[in-house]
Amino acid sequence: MHIFEEWISQADQRPAKRPWVSLCYAQSLDGCVTLQRGRPLVLSGAETRRLTHWLRSKHDAIVVGSGTVLADNPQLTVRLVEGQSPQPIILDSRLRTPPNARLISGHPRPAWIATAEPTAPVHRAALEAAGATLLFLPPDKNGGVALTSLLDCLAQRGVSRLMVEGGAQVITSFLASGLVDVLCVTIAPVLLGGLHAVEQALPHPLRLREVYVETLGGDVVVWGKLD
Repeated sequence: MHIFEEWISQADQRPAKRPWVSLCYAQSLDGCVTLQRGRPLVLSGAETRRLTHWLRSKHDAIVVGSGTVLADNPQLTVRLVEGQSPQPIILDSRLRTPPNARLISGHPRPAWIATAEPTAPVHRAALEAAGATLLFLPPDKNGGVALTSLLDCLAQRGVSRLMVEGGAQVITSFLASGLVDVLCVTIAPVLLGGLHAVEQALPHPLRLREVYVETLGGDVVVWGKLD
């Protein structure tokens, strides 16, 4: 059994106060996710991309930020392995997601959009007509979606395993909020000098426990639990 499946088994036996959260992303050796904000960059190799799809298949839902949607227009489906695609969720505090985004109009499970923005009726109607479900949640102190409220909402909707993929602002917010249970970081053998995965100082250092390291193709994958 892969270590991740073992951790899932352990998580499924715990009291379900909120969804179990895994944070999974790829970065360079110097901790960057791309060269420049708004310009996506593929870092992982073929084997670790397959791993990402396998990870998606193990979750009920997957969340990304609106910046990732605008820059990359991702699918977030399971394609490289067998399995069901998770429910896509877009964190979009200012409701910038276009109705023709692939996560809405081109996905078998149209996105849920979590927002703290009282939106104009016309834009809301266009998103809902395209298939999106809007989740209006309380804002945090910075005006973004309050992540604890998001997890409460998702638990009520039957989500027990949530995968967080990015981008950098979403990665930082989840880590700073202390809501990540498991971390999976793919490290590509390249130096970028670009936008870091963790954009700012965290409230306190986070140390992994039960660390597991494996090599896939030319990439190194680091797994670990966070308290």
